Amino acid sequence: MQHSTPTTRSDIAVIGAGIVGVCVALKLQEQGRQVLLIDRDHPGAATSFGNAGLIERSSVFPYAFPRDWSTLIAYALQKKTAAHYHWKALASLMPWLVGYWRHSSPHLYPAAIAGALPLIENSWTEHAPLIEAAGVSRLVNQNGWIKVWRHQDTEQASLDQAKQSLAYGLSVKVLSNAELQIKEPGLDPALIGGVHYPDSRQIHDPQALTTAYLNLFLQRGGRFIRGDAQSLQRDGQRWQVTTDEGPHSADATVVALGPWGEDLAQKLGYQLKMGRKRGYHMHFAARGTAPTHVIVDVDNGYALAPMQQGIRLTTGAEFALRDAPPTPVQLDRIEPIARTLYSLGARLDQQAWMGSRPCTIDMLPVLGPAPKHPGLWFCFGHAHHGLTQAAASARLLAEMICGRETFADPKPYRVDRF
Repeated sequence: MQHSTPTTRSDIAVIGAGIVGVCVALKLQEQGRQVLLIDRDHPGAATSFGNAGLIERSSVFPYAFPRDWSTLIAYALQKKTAAHYHWKALASLMPWLVGYWRHSSPHLYPAAIAGALPLIENSWTEHAPLIEAAGVSRLVNQNGWIKVWRHQDTEQASLDQAKQSLAYGLSVKVLSNAELQIKEPGLDPALIGGVHYPDSRQIHDPQALTTAYLNLFLQRGGRFIRGDAQSLQRDGQRWQVTTDEGPHSADATVVALGPWGEDLAQKLGYQLKMGRKRGYHMHFAARGTAPTHVIVDVDNGYALAPMQQGIRLTTGAEFALRDAPPTPVQLDRIEPIARTLYSLGARLDQQAWMGSRPCTIDMLPVLGPAPKHPGLWFCFGHAHHGLTQAAASARLLAEMICGRETFADPKPYRVDRF
């Protein structure tokens, strides 16, 4: 006689164990909820693995779509290293790109700034206690990041944005060439100047941070199980998902699947108008002293970040289908440029890492209840700022789920805003 596997139960299941999902699980625990965390892979092994590691308190201006024709033409002709696209993907990406371009207009872009601001302002204050509790303060680089340039037109745009940042209470330091050399002696002496943003922190190993958060979650009584997100279905008044330990039932479920969140949402009948920006990184050995700040080459759209694994070179955005084979064109074009910026040694990775950033047309995450499904909640679509906004987004969602007063207005992130 065959016996079916009994269904396990929890208050809340969080599907997706990247940095956002693990933060959601921790914040729900703080509200006294019993939480099961589910993922098909190791926590933090997908999108959360590869980035510059910035908890970007100074990033009050979301990444907008270019509006001037000279830049658009340069991107169309694949002449700028900050972006690359696949011709075959453009037809399917076009509705999202058009919406993204529209929301980057002078009329709509201020709403993106206002919407992102609470999550940015609370980014470090929400991460800090989790980092301390997880015992990984050693991973935190408190030096901030530096934007550098070689051209006068880039200089003016960077200085204008730096001036605008002051209105948001940020610390901003404009650096001359000589001051740049003092802060980072290994930088190219031909640079004109830079801007230092010291309010941001950098994590020397983002995956190690996610793993530490997971361990903290487990120490506090949480459970992690591998499972299949696509099996999620309504079971009476509860939600059920298939896991390696059999079916699991929860009163409520949070979908925190990053670039895969839209797939599950679409299956359930939600059209979220999202796209994805793919990105790549490669680690290099340091020749001499490694940089102590994250360095962003604003002329060429890449960053150099000091990591435990070496100096991480991260690319800009690749517009392609999420699951298309990797095409690290930008990395190959950027590497010789980066070698003139800073003295890099040999490549340390056998192949480039690639990941996808989930992006909405209005540059704000999808965060809140799924209006057609009681007990279902979404928390994804953080674009370039998943690590930055993870803990603040998690707190806001936990407050909403538990019926608490929220620290910020959740309306800008509502699921049905599209």
